[in-house]
Amino acid sequence: MFKKILRLIKKYDTIVIARHIGVDPDALASQVALRDTILLAFPNKKVMAVGNGSAKFHYMGKLDKLELNNETLLIILDTPDQKRVDGVDVSEFAYSIKIDHHPFVEKFCDVEYIDDKAGSTCEILLELIENCKLKMNKEIASYLFMGVVSDTNRFLFNTATPKLFRLIANLIEEYQLDDLFSLYQNLYLRPMSEVRLQGYIGEHMIVTPNGVGYIEITNDLINQFGVDSASAGNMINNFNFIEEVYVWVTITEDVKNDIIRIGIRSRGPVINFVAERYNGGGHVFASGARVTSFETALALVNDLDEVCKKYKESIKEESPNED
Repeated sequence: MFKKILRLIKKYDTIVIARHIGVDPDALASQVALRDTILLAFPNKKVMAVGNGSAKFHYMGKLDKLELNNETLLIILDTPDQKRVDGVDVSEFAYSIKIDHHPFVEKFCDVEYIDDKAGSTCEILLELIENCKLKMNKEIASYLFMGVVSDTNRFLFNTATPKLFRLIANLIEEYQLDDLFSLYQNLYLRPMSEVRLQGYIGEHMIVTPNGVGYIEITNDLINQFGVDSASAGNMINNFNFIEEVYVWVTITEDVKNDIIRIGIRSRGPVINFVAERYNGGGHVFASGARVTSFETALALVNDLDEVCKKYKESIKEESPNED
């Protein structure tokens, strides 16, 4: 499949690279890295990475203004369903490719490569570049490293396989990534305002009877702590290891876009099918959703509580009886 993708890249002189709405480091890093890798191999092509950016991820370079012609190839990264594609209409392109690591939701591109065992889209691109004998430079390698680190939560998830560690070791050695501290600092340095909000979340998180921890982050709270809604929602990854909590949820008001953003993480119960009921989806243990009211968000929390209840019962059934 990688060779087929390379043939299509060679065929088209104009290429647009898109990803999902609500940009995150893996989506943006894979987008910019693929653009720059293609340009390194084929400098005469016109290659654009498009979509809404984020000042928070300024260290990953700049995006491009969309320009189309009748013979443009579209490559969509890190996006399982068409409704979540940011900034482009698939039907306007001559041909389309999807490269993704989320569980399959729907087919909407001409060619689709999905590896839901991969921890990130950046990991898939590392394999593509290696298999197709494409070249990178230190900057591209840095983007891919940060994308992998972000989506695996510093290699904490089960997707951190021996294969991934080999890819990363080769990347670090070949492109002399000798200042990993700076790359981690890009991802994890944050202002005191976010630290104070994190403390508030820890203090006010509600835990349901079956182990769903959740917090409502209203626009008033966002203004009080001087953060933005995206930063507030991204704090979902800071509450991984709470003994009493199996699933944790941030419910964040986004006044600008008139939606409620929901981030969901799990350390056991499968959650993505619940997110899919609420205009969302994702991985089995890391998903998100978008709803229009806090009331609907709390209905999602109730559904997750039922999932946790069944999960706890299954654990109890599997545990050996104690004498």
